[in-house]
Amino acid sequence: MNFLPLEADETDRSWQRLNARQVTDEQWRRYEGYMREIFGAFGMTLDTPGTERTPARFLHAMFDATAGYEGDPKLVTAFPTECHGGPDCRLSQVIEGPVAFYSLCEHHALPFFGRAYLGYIAHERILGISKLTRLVRMYAARFSVQERLGHEIVTALEGILDAHGVAVYLDAAHLCTQMRGVRDTEARTRTTFWRGNYENEPELRAEFLRICGAQPG
Repeated sequence: MNFLPLEADETDRSWQRLNARQVTDEQWRRYEGYMREIFGAFGMTLDTPGTERTPARFLHAMFDATAGYEGDPKLVTAFPTECHGGPDCRLSQVIEGPVAFYSLCEHHALPFFGRAYLGYIAHERILGISKLTRLVRMYAARFSVQERLGHEIVTALEGILDAHGVAVYLDAAHLCTQMRGVRDTEARTRTTFWRGNYENEPELRAEFLRICGAQPG
């Protein structure tokens, strides 16, 4: 695969690199030409020290921001649970957050970003804490919408853990509504996703949302 290296630590992110996207040097040059033409038509002066490399930097930034397409959720390693069949097993929550995430809206390719909270009630498996952050950021690093992002995270967690219950809460700001359209700079979008025990037990949902700093609905 031919592409310019990303600035992020490749060792730390090597787990994401299983499904490498194929972009040739010729394609990079052609895409850079497209962006140069578009930016110029929109009014950018492209022959200054600050802007002459902007088309290339923009493409590399977009490639980096969508690196989640190269990921594989099967690489999120699960471990044996610490709960060995006691009566508390179906009630004890593991909650991680806030996990900062950044994504690109598939409608306008503008960023939406915010915080994710993940919860689960372990059955036979638990996850390393850092893997929860990796999972969120893998799915966020794609063109997406907030509803799909939450669904992908909760579905992946459910499949990896086979937990008694899984919960995901996302709180995000969307630049597609702040920079264009209604230009609402204050509104945030909050979405919740429930599986297993969380679907049927309001007290678990309430506890999860309270820990996340949200108001139970």
